[in-house]
Amino acid sequence: MKLIELHILQSFPVSCLNRDDVGSPKSAIFGGVPRARISSQSLKRAIRMHAKDISDSGQFEGIRTRQLKDLFLKVLTEKSVEEAEKVADEICVTFSKVDGKNKDQVTTAVFLSPGEIEDIALSIAENQSLKDDFKKNLTKVVKAAVKGAQRKDAADIALFGRMIANDATLNVDGAAMFSHALSTHKVANDIDFFTAVDDMKTDTEDAGASMMGTLEFNSAVYYRYIALNLDMLADDKHLGALTEDERKAIVDTFIRATVEAVPGARQNSMNADTRPSYVLGTVKENGQPVQLINAFEKPVWSSGSGYIETSIEGLTTQHETLKNTWGIETAVETSIPETDINTFIKALTDHVS
Repeated sequence: MKLIELHILQSFPVSCLNRDDVGSPKSAIFGGVPRARISSQSLKRAIRMHAKDISDSGQFEGIRTRQLKDLFLKVLTEKSVEEAEKVADEICVTFSKVDGKNKDQVTTAVFLSPGEIEDIALSIAENQSLKDDFKKNLTKVVKAAVKGAQRKDAADIALFGRMIANDATLNVDGAAMFSHALSTHKVANDIDFFTAVDDMKTDTEDAGASMMGTLEFNSAVYYRYIALNLDMLADDKHLGALTEDERKAIVDTFIRATVEAVPGARQNSMNADTRPSYVLGTVKENGQPVQLINAFEKPVWSSGSGYIETSIEGLTTQHETLKNTWGIETAVETSIPETDINTFIKALTDHVS
């Protein structure tokens, strides 16, 4: 397995970047102590959305939604498909079950690219010329259109993967692998007591707040790990139809988005948009993905001098130990801030084929 691996240390100030079911920052026990946590799902969405913003290739326009009917109805109507609503319903049930409470939605969000949607609609429109046979064989025509659709504009699906419960042949394993981000040190959530003042109250009225409440937050240095399987990315079910230069551009966008993206929760009230303090990037020509989280199984202690410097020392020491102990070989090693972001990315993408 040919891999690009990213090991990221990032300090976030007062924040609640990823909440649980009661609105508290997510956490986990690791090394016997509580740690702050950001789920891989939260990180993946932030990266996917940021990649869409910064990409000019049209390769990160994937849509994940339960509102499939609206998507297909629009494009089928544009292509003058007769009984477009009936056809859209048939397409929907190919991907998922119809929601019992809302017939215009399916029960599970489905991840599709604009090119895939267009391809499905075009295939169905072309088959409509069969008239009666088209109506008799609508289910068969739709399934064939769905299976035959091209995904040449679907880098985000290739990277992040998708699961179609109704038809496993439409599943795509994500070429990118993500860990949950964990703090390198022990973290206890704190509480923010807030009040809101009524601007229309006069001095003669009571001085109490019009609203008050509490929110939990924390601050931490996180370690996060991302690996990209370059062999998988280049196969026929992923980005094999693209040129090497096109794949390099996609990997460039992915790495840049991975390093820069921050989950958006409470960004207006607890803006925590920082950049990583340290990023180690490696290329392995052969091997397995190996993260360095055990550098922090014994939590880092601040001693009044912060967590970043000690966390960097722990990560780099663990990296060297694993290489020496297990014979792990790297074709490239580069890091930020020892080099700038553009040089860092180029050193990694030069090995994309």
